[in-house]
Amino acid sequence: MRHLRATGSARAATKLAEMISTDDEDVAAVLAGDVDRFEQIVLRYERPLMHFALRFTSDRTTAEEMAHDSLVSCYRSLPSWRGESAFSTWLFSIALNVYRSALRRRQPEGLPIDETVLVDTESEERIADREEAALVRRAVAYLSPKYRDALTTFYFREADLAETASILGVAEGTVKARLHRGRKLLANRLAQFLQGRRP
Repeated sequence: MRHLRATGSARAATKLAEMISTDDEDVAAVLAGDVDRFEQIVLRYERPLMHFALRFTSDRTTAEEMAHDSLVSCYRSLPSWRGESAFSTWLFSIALNVYRSALRRRQPEGLPIDETVLVDTESEERIADREEAALVRRAVAYLSPKYRDALTTFYFREADLAETASILGVAEGTVKARLHRGRKLLANRLAQFLQGRRP
């Protein structure tokens, strides 16, 4: 079991190293004048960016627009990338700022609870899981930005502590504190929502 785990970790590290190398090569090519190479960056990151956006809004169309806007912002800011962190970390930092701006233009009340129309053939367990996920997403949307962003980046983006700190532009200790406080606030908010849904 340990051997399999170590093998899996080695493969993940190799894949990450390859992706970083590819990112660096594509960015260098774009900055050298081969703007068509930016399409490779788009193909690699448009889905992850959209999934990240779906943690801020449950509306798929809005999430797609937010992801698109973050890629446009990335392209325009590309000359300012210094390579001090992984390109993906820098990109998701840009995306977070784009998503924050989008949320400031919308009220949390405008976020629908249901992600999509439920299909009759879905099991009760599946429907309950979807409703619970939507409720958590809605509760996170009501948190103040510093706690919302920390929870969303760390848990939903599945970034480690160092990457989360880099994306948010704060120290790791600050991230730890915000995660700790954010979890408590989220639990309280969920309790309020659940109480409000009781007949």
